[in-house]
Amino acid sequence: MTEIEDIDMEFVQLGGTGIRTSELQFGTWRFGKETEEGNVEIGETRAHKLLDAYADAGGRYIDTADVYGGGESERWIGDWLADRDRERYTIASKIFWQIRDGDPNSRGTNRKNIRHRIDALLDRLGTDYVDVLYIHRWDDQTDARELMKTLDGLVQDGKVHYLGASTLRPNAWKVARANEIARNEGWEPFSVLQPRYNLVDREIEGDYLEMARHQDLAVCPWSPLGQGFLTGKYDREDGLTGDSRVAESSRFADAYLTEENFDLHDELDAVADEVDASPAQTALAWLMHRDGVTAPIVGARTTEQLEENLAAATIDLSEEQVERLTEAKGGPYAGL
Repeated sequence: MTEIEDIDMEFVQLGGTGIRTSELQFGTWRFGKETEEGNVEIGETRAHKLLDAYADAGGRYIDTADVYGGGESERWIGDWLADRDRERYTIASKIFWQIRDGDPNSRGTNRKNIRHRIDALLDRLGTDYVDVLYIHRWDDQTDARELMKTLDGLVQDGKVHYLGASTLRPNAWKVARANEIARNEGWEPFSVLQPRYNLVDREIEGDYLEMARHQDLAVCPWSPLGQGFLTGKYDREDGLTGDSRVAESSRFADAYLTEENFDLHDELDAVADEVDASPAQTALAWLMHRDGVTAPIVGARTTEQLEENLAAATIDLSEEQVERLTEAKGGPYAGL
């Protein structure tokens, strides 16, 4: 197994922003996350060890959100950054989900909510600015003009450097329209996109990726391992006995534990054997080879898992292997 000290990630261009980012970004959605039993999935001590391991591998892009761990994720990252050179790291956070029960204005991207939450977010991170601020989801209740004007104000105030949009489903026309409004008004447009994308979830192939290429927007996918399906922990016979709690979800089973996806996994296993890598590493390497993808976001519960995922940066797939994996499950817009 590749050791952390043997990994030295490269930097890639973050779309048209002019800054460079690690070829694999580190996602911290498990920091402070409570299980159904009330246990914390990743506590502060382990969170700092994971951040240390990521930095030791040359990682410089840390992704979080103000709702991760009820704000603890940002606070722990801030404590970790306090002993380091803040300028060496690209820090991204997100705003959207409701934070106060009974208060509908504490959800979404209305001006009141964004203005209130950016200051609390920066305070937890212990920094004067975030490099990228994402809207965590699209808010159809807030007019795009109001949204972009509000976000531009944060850039003008020096609290945010660049703007991003995260999404579960493709929304190319909404991003394109918002950016058209922003550019026409001389406001800051979205520069970074954060969609779900992996060998199984191929919804963004087509208009979304084409739009991103056309507008020179960075694409930094989340869920690059399909909620764990692409790690190889499930099989046709007893897939629901996998060691992940998500396997108990009927929605997960319906979306991932299908014959089509297991057929894809057979090809993934074959390519993994050819390059002497794990299925997870090979799935990440495929994503890193995809045209239009800037840098996938990886996470982990342990430093060992993180080492395995980051080692994907050392794997070189041939064009033929990339094509085999791509064709193992056709996207909704095959050929694009």
